[in-house]
Amino acid sequence: MKLFYGWRMVGAACGIQFLLAAFLTQALGLYIAVLSDEMGWSKTTLSGAAALQSVEAAIIGPLLGWVMDRVGPQKMIRWGMVLFSAGLMLLSQVDSVATFYASAILMAVGASLGGYFPLSVALVQWFEKFRARALSIMSLGLAMGGLVVPLMAWSIQVWGWRATAAGSGLLVLLTGLPMASIIRRRPEDHGEHVDGIDPAQAAANLAQGHPAPPVQIEFTVAQALRTRAFWMLAIGHGLALLVVSAVNVHAITHMKEGLGYSFTTASWVILIMTFGQLSGVLMGATLGDRFEKRKVAALCMLAHGLGMLCLTYASHIAMLVAFGVFHGIAWGLRGPFMQAIRAEYFGRNAIGLILGLSAAIIALGQIAGPMIAGVLADLTGDYQLGFSLLALLAALGSLSFMLATKPVLPRLN
Repeated sequence: MKLFYGWRMVGAACGIQFLLAAFLTQALGLYIAVLSDEMGWSKTTLSGAAALQSVEAAIIGPLLGWVMDRVGPQKMIRWGMVLFSAGLMLLSQVDSVATFYASAILMAVGASLGGYFPLSVALVQWFEKFRARALSIMSLGLAMGGLVVPLMAWSIQVWGWRATAAGSGLLVLLTGLPMASIIRRRPEDHGEHVDGIDPAQAAANLAQGHPAPPVQIEFTVAQALRTRAFWMLAIGHGLALLVVSAVNVHAITHMKEGLGYSFTTASWVILIMTFGQLSGVLMGATLGDRFEKRKVAALCMLAHGLGMLCLTYASHIAMLVAFGVFHGIAWGLRGPFMQAIRAEYFGRNAIGLILGLSAAIIALGQIAGPMIAGVLADLTGDYQLGFSLLALLAALGSLSFMLATKPVLPRLN
């Protein structure tokens, strides 16, 4: 039996997510901890680089959605890999705040063009029945990238952060471009069908008494923007990334400076978090299409908040383990559901621009998280106040998802 091409795309998307996670999302905290020691830059300054990445996402998110709906993902993702590689190469040459920010922007643009957003839009077009499963498997790459954190920490200690960044950039170029070539636009453009199911076979199954598949409702962008669900999903997702981005930027520094753990021990805590994330992703792949996703996301927000409190006030290594488990599982389980819910609510036809507009709102959380934590740490001398505030906001995000009920397509007059 021929393997549905969509699953090949899932594998390639998983690999690209792995590269982005291993060398940017999960590794950024390592570079920031090293640069803080070596360059003596403030936490606010270092947080600014992460904030710039999110500002870039807010600015170009809607444009990416518009482009994706019209030209498809492959060329965009290829350019993303090239720019991400160039950003890592520039990172290896950083000698000032200006060059550090320039490398951060290059990496951010590359990650936007070749990362989670365009990959999700591509897979949404190829899957409907198995959409949550496909997006969860793709997110395995994001989770598995965290497994590389101890190796990255070892490489930085043995070879130095400059050599590590340069080597990472070369690896992205050599492996990312071939994987990008596998990603395609819509199944109908390549003689395939959504989920690999021939409509004629589906009709035959219906004639034999099998239940009819649900009718996909298609919203226009304007219709989606007028629903409560669009805004509640964006706010809830933004509050989730408020915590996720702050953890990625500051968790290692907090464990090292605030809690007194070594660089190596902190990297192993991130590894525990990654195993939690992997567990959450696998749970989503297995159960994601069986439960109401917004309610699962609401529970995950409470787990994000609890995990953040464990990290903030850890008086024993067991609390750091609890942080890794709660935060990791919540991230892994909730993350793939975000785009699956939107596709389920609003359909496929305008999903690129709908996701792009959502990204512009979500980016506010990505900007605020690291900045709140960094600025308050500089003002108070530690991360306790900033992390506590982020934990509270994450818990409040649970309410946003509970209010994000499925919208009804308005009737045309």
